[in-house]
Amino acid sequence: MAAVAELTSAEPTASSAPVAVARPTSARVLSAFTAGQAVNVRRHLDALRDFTRAEFGTGIARPSEGHIQAVNMLLARLRRPLEAAVSDVERISLASRRRGGDRELERLLTQKSRAHDWVRATERVWDFYFELFGQRQGAYGEWLFSCDRIALDCYQHVFMHLGAARSIPSPPPFSYMRTGFSPATYRRNIPLRKLGRQLNPFPLVQLPYHRLVNPWTMGAIMHEVSHNLHNELNLQDAVPAAIVRSVRAAGASAAVARVWGRWNREIFGDMLGCLLGGEAFVASLMDVIGRSRDQALGYQPGGVHPTPYLRTFLSTELLRRMGFGDTADAYERAWRRLYPAPPADDFPRGLLRTSPECIRATVDAVCFTSFEALGNRSLRQVIVFEPRHQSMIDEAAARLAKGIDPGVVPERFLIGAVRVAVDRRLAAPDALMRNFYLELSRR
Repeated sequence: MAAVAELTSAEPTASSAPVAVARPTSARVLSAFTAGQAVNVRRHLDALRDFTRAEFGTGIARPSEGHIQAVNMLLARLRRPLEAAVSDVERISLASRRRGGDRELERLLTQKSRAHDWVRATERVWDFYFELFGQRQGAYGEWLFSCDRIALDCYQHVFMHLGAARSIPSPPPFSYMRTGFSPATYRRNIPLRKLGRQLNPFPLVQLPYHRLVNPWTMGAIMHEVSHNLHNELNLQDAVPAAIVRSVRAAGASAAVARVWGRWNREIFGDMLGCLLGGEAFVASLMDVIGRSRDQALGYQPGGVHPTPYLRTFLSTELLRRMGFGDTADAYERAWRRLYPAPPADDFPRGLLRTSPECIRATVDAVCFTSFEALGNRSLRQVIVFEPRHQSMIDEAAARLAKGIDPGVVPERFLIGAVRVAVDRRLAAPDALMRNFYLELSRR
């Protein structure tokens, strides 16, 4: 025992042993720096990995496999030049540690900057979709999924009734919330500034929070989806040309015809929305554009939206020709009470005077003209909405108010159903909102 104790006491403890610390030298600092640049950019690249559906939960609101795959394909394209840049950093880093010359160090710094530019560009896209998909894990996931179902229903109805087969768009539109902004959409395969001008792989429908909490104002979904269909159906050139021809044939000047042609995208959105949703769409539109008289009666030179005062009359004209004459008359009378007479001085010469004829001509051009892209059918032939469909909406409204299954009505009709229910005060708005999302999310 004594020998063991003596041996133990002779051994230095860890705390008493001196620790030799190598002081940094410029060579060591440069070696660590050059090695670190290669490690950093490689880890940056590895972190910008593919998404998986499982990381966004297991609920129904998570992004579909199609949306995940589309984004991963975009990321793969972005990672190819980044991979090449990272490999160059690694190669030059090794060379600079071996030779340590000024030329290698300069090349390393230059290539590191290039690699970081690619990292930032790729990360920008990765972050955008990470945030977009991540919204589906929160409290509003089922609301957004419900909006997806409505958008998908619109697409399915249109593509099921074309006069000729077309390639099937995929993936379908994807909804997301952005507080404080108006509804908007970003079409498939257009370069987005927020993505560094990369092509957006599927339609995005941006919805503000204040619309989501008032689903009876969500005719905006049908309007925004229509912007996408405008291009998906290859009508972006045919429709404005048809409007200009029809308005000129109605007796308007070339200058007035150009104004109506300039408004074509927003007119198309309203017309398609009305065809898809009927009465409720027009009521929802009036909610949105019914602002102060200065705003509603003002003309914006170069603007792409029709003057609000005229915009409602376009929808009521279409509604009347769909078989809803009494409703169209009621909406027009209410609109004229809100806006008795527009100040003519604010409008281009002849625009107001010829507006009744131009409105009829524009509705003709957009909705009752046969287009080759539709299989030589008109939009009115492709999209079916008649008084019998409004009867379905009215019945579904009563069921939504009672919190019971509204039946086999199409998803887009539920916007009309909740609109009817809130306008007729069939139940409290909060209860109607809950029942609306509950029904859509459980389908």
